[in-house]
Amino acid sequence: MQKYRSYVLPVAILLGVLFHSVSVHLSFLVPWLIFTILLLNFVTVDLRHLRFSTLHLWLIIFQLTVSAGLYLLVRSVSGDETMAQGFMMCALCPVAASVVVISSMLGADRMTTTTYTMFCNLVMSIAAPLYFTLIGIHPELTFWQSLLMILRRITPTLAFPFFTVLALQQWAPKANDWLCRYRNLSFYLWAIALFITLGRTIDYIFLQGHGNEHIIIMSAIFSTLMCAIQFGFGKWLGHRYGDTIAGGQLLGQKNTAMGIWMANTYLQPLSSVFLAFYIIWQNMFNSLQLWWHDKRVRS
Repeated sequence: MQKYRSYVLPVAILLGVLFHSVSVHLSFLVPWLIFTILLLNFVTVDLRHLRFSTLHLWLIIFQLTVSAGLYLLVRSVSGDETMAQGFMMCALCPVAASVVVISSMLGADRMTTTTYTMFCNLVMSIAAPLYFTLIGIHPELTFWQSLLMILRRITPTLAFPFFTVLALQQWAPKANDWLCRYRNLSFYLWAIALFITLGRTIDYIFLQGHGNEHIIIMSAIFSTLMCAIQFGFGKWLGHRYGDTIAGGQLLGQKNTAMGIWMANTYLQPLSSVFLAFYIIWQNMFNSLQLWWHDKRVRS
C-alpha cells in the first residue's frame, strides 16, 4: 500500500471535484474522522511531555503579523475588502488538525507538530475574534461571543481526543499501545475527510460563482502564491531550528474548513473562496512531497 500512497490525495481531490454534490451530504462525518485521526496520532507521543519551542513562537508571530499586514496592505492598495479579508484569512487560518499525519510520513518530529497543533488553534481562537470585532460584518457580536462560538467549533475536535489519549496513557497504557498499531490508518481517514471537505468547498464555489467570476479568478491566483510563500517560509524557518518538514507543514497546511466557516460567519462570505482554492493547492503540494519522499526512500 505504501507505494500507492502518493496517489491517494490526488484521487481524493479528483473525487471531490467530480462528486461534490454527493460529498455535501457526508459533511456530518468530518468531525468524527478528524477525532479518529487525532486519536491515532496522539497515542504515538507522550502528551505529558509536549514542549513549546522557539520555532513555535516564530510561526505564530508570522501568522499574526502577516495576516494583519496583508489585510491593511491589500485594502489600501486595491480598495477591495473581500480580497483583503481573503489574504488575511489565508495567513490567520489555524494549522490543520490533521497536520501530524503527513508531517510524520515526511519525517517531521511528532512532538513538534502535535505541540503546535494545540498551541496554534488555541491562540487563533483568541486572536480571530479580536480581528473580527474590528473588521467583521457583525459589529453586534462582541469579542466574547465570537470567542465562545469559535471555541465551540475547535474544542470537540482538539480537546476530546487530547484528553482521551491522556487518560489512556495514564490509566490504560495497553489500550494506548494497541491503538498505536493502527496509526497508519489515519492517512486514509484523512483522504476521506479531504474528499468530503473539498467536495463541499467545490460545491460552494459553484454556488457563489455566478456574477463573481473576477474575484474567484483572483482568489485562485493569489491563493497559489500564498500557499507557496507559507510552505516556503515555513521550511526556511524550520531548517534554522532543525526540522524543515515540520516548519513547512505547520505554516503551510491550514485548517481550511475552520477558516471557511469563520469567513462565512464573520466576514464577507466570498472571501472564503480564497481558502477554498487553498485547500486544492496545499494538498496537491502534499501529494508531490509524498511522491518525492517515497521516491528517495525506494532509490
